[in-house]
Formats: sequence, C-alpha cells, structure tokens
Amino acid sequence: MANFAKPDVPRFSVDVYQNEYLPEGGREVNAIVTVTATGGGTIGTGPGAAAAGRRPSAAVAVMVDCSGSMDYPPTKMRHARDATAAAVDTLRDGTHFAVIGGTHVATEVYPGGGRLAVAGPATREEAKRALRRLSAGGGTAIGTWLRLADRLLASADVTLRHGVLLTDGRNEHESPDDLRAALDACAGRFTCDARGVGTDWEVKEVTAVASALLGTADIVADPAGLAADFTRMMETAMGKEVAGVALRVWTPVGTAIRFVKQVAPAVEDLTGRRTEAGPRTGDYPTGSWGDESRDYHLCVEVPPAGLGREMLAARVSLVVPGPDGTAQNLGAQGLVRAVWTDDMTASTAISPQVAHYTGQAELAQVIKQGLDLRKVGDFDGATAKLGRAVQLASASGNADTAKLLAKVVDVVDAATGTVRLKTRVAEADEMTLETRSTKTVRVKK
Repeated sequence: MANFAKPDVPRFSVDVYQNEYLPEGGREVNAIVTVTATGGGTIGTGPGAAAAGRRPSAAVAVMVDCSGSMDYPPTKMRHARDATAAAVDTLRDGTHFAVIGGTHVATEVYPGGGRLAVAGPATREEAKRALRRLSAGGGTAIGTWLRLADRLLASADVTLRHGVLLTDGRNEHESPDDLRAALDACAGRFTCDARGVGTDWEVKEVTAVASALLGTADIVADPAGLAADFTRMMETAMGKEVAGVALRVWTPVGTAIRFVKQVAPAVEDLTGRRTEAGPRTGDYPTGSWGDESRDYHLCVEVPPAGLGREMLAARVSLVVPGPDGTAQNLGAQGLVRAVWTDDMTASTAISPQVAHYTGQAELAQVIKQGLDLRKVGDFDGATAKLGRAVQLASASGNADTAKLLAKVVDVVDAATGTVRLKTRVAEADEMTLETRSTKTVRVKK
C-alpha cells in the first residue's frame, strides 16, 4: 500500500457535527462525520505526466458492451470505441490496463493472454488499433465481464485497482443471482464506475454495480457524450491516491449502531457492509480516495442515563490495509458524544447538518418510490412521492435534482410539494432522474 509518510499522499482529517444533548431517557445519537483528504500529489494524467513514482501504482480495466444492440444505431459502437480510446489516452504513463469486450461472454480485446499492458505511447496506439476491430454481436452477461476484470486486475502488484463498465442493454444472459454473486466476489477487490448509454438498459443493474464496487453510476443518453464522460471518469480515477480506506467505528458496551451511511456526494448505505475489527469495533468500506471530502451519517443507540451524565457514544477513525495485512491507522479521529440534560431547548435542537442529510436521504428514497409507483400505474401514489421530492429538493437547495424532477412533473408549488405528473415523459429524462436520485448537495456552511 501507499507510504503515508510521503508528502504527496493525502492527509486525512475527521470533523464531527452533532447536537450531543439528549432529554432524560433519550437513546438516539446522530452525527454527521466529514472526512477530508488534502495535500496529495497534483501532477497531471495522460502522456507526458510527471514521473509515475510520485503517484501510487494503478491498474485499470475498461469493459465495453459489444452486444448486438450496440449496432442500433451504428454510431453507438463507434462512440463507444472513441470513448474507450479517450480513456486510454487519459491513463497515466506506467498504469497497467486492459480492455474487455463484453457480450454473453467476456473477451480480452487488449492486450490479451490473461495479462495487462503498461500505459505508454506504444501501448496506447496498440490498444486503439485493437479497438478499431470491435464489432457488435451477442448477448449481455455483466457478471462475466466483472469476473474477467477481477482476474486481470489481480495479476498486477499495484496499490489501486479500478474498472470502468459501459452497457447499453439489460443483463439478459445471466440470472440476477449470477450478477449478485459476481458483485459479491469483486467487492473490496477493485472499484468500478458504471455507465448506461442510450435508454435500453436497466437503471437498477447499473447502479447495483456502482454501489457494490464503490464507484459512480450515470446515464449517457446521447452516445456522442461518451468520450467526454470517459475522459472525466479516467481523470478522476488517475487522481486517486489511497485505496481500501475504511471508516472504523468503535462504540462502548451497551450501545448499538443503527446505521452508517455515506450522505455526500451521494447516498450509500454502508450498514450491511461492516466487517468486525476487534471488540465493539467495525470497519465500513469507503473505497479509494484522492483530494476530496465526503460526509457520513452515523446513528448510534445508547443506554439511557441520568440527567447530567455524559458518555462517549462512538469513536470514528480511518484505516487502510497495511503491507503485512493488518490495518494501518491514518491518524485522524472524531468523537461522538451524548450528554443528558433537562434543558428542553438544548435537547430538542436538531443539528443543521443532521437535518440536511436526513432530508437528502429521504429525497433519494421518495424519488425511487415515486418512479416505481409511476411504472406500475399508481399515479396518485407517484404524485404524492414526487411532490414530496420536489419539496425536499427546493428546501435543501438541490437545484440539479429539482431540474430533473421538473422534467417528470409539472411543479405547481415547490414549497408545499404540489405537483402534477406529466402525461408524456421522455424515457431518458425518467432514467436520468432515477440514476442520479442519490446525488446530494452539501449542507450550506
């Protein structure tokens, strides 16, 4: 793993925002934990970037859908080839990489032979020549693509392993259980960004890949936008500097963790991903980090205590796997406290950060519920849920989500959540809202 003594590796900090005061008998403690990584290397990406030795070693596998539907329209496959070429051009010199063609089977497009190439001027050109031979035909079995990516990425002795997956269709040539098993097998081994191109793919499949593998999911409705999207994705991947970071949460005897959720930049429930790390201690995976900041919502149930008592409800720190397999602490920690008081003003106040992200999590939930109800013809239920979504987006200043909602409903009054379902909605607009429903805005300082 990366050497954390290096000056160009990020330094992590943890800040805790909460109202620690509880009424007599109060048991629920909520806190927003902000994790920030700063001071990492700032060298560029792509050919001519500064010496790769200043960045941790990396391996990338790009999985391109080559199923028959990629020929409709024929420009879709051309845009996918161009986008993959743009991603290859963005790779930092020295990065190990492979390109996989995905149908109902997974095929090594470049370099082949069960190995990875090392990015440089010659291998980039070879990869682009190989991409020109890609053609569409066959079915879709995303799990097989991921398993091949895992085998190839594991063949390199590197710090960071990342995948990029592009699909344009539904995963019809393997069962949902097969895809779930593949995601379970790959989780924690590499991160993966997933993209759906066009409008014939299944949002829940693409978002499931990104969720399980701690990457991003998005729609590229117009294939002409793929190259720009792939370039941005690869630039972000090349900016990552620390892999396998986990949020370590210790709680004292008598407490129970209700949930741990990432709430910014997107909502992701990490509660079920806990791995035990010692007495009353659990690790929650957060993936790879560059220079960035993320927010987490921690909810802890504490035993009731008398007025005037106080306790440490949780201690949050950050760890990464060390060279010998044991966890290495990144030296930042935050404390979550509970204090019992008879001051009603203090005990009933809600932390603005907690209130904001509780609303953002509800926003993501009601959008999904509303769209699901709309699909099954429950238009009254859909109107109520999407109206609540409009109200929450307006109140929290989530302008991007508000714009997406306005393409699915006519907004009569945003403040009260009064809306009318549009009779005609472009499929791309509905899929964009569903895919981006978990994206949040940060609390205003």
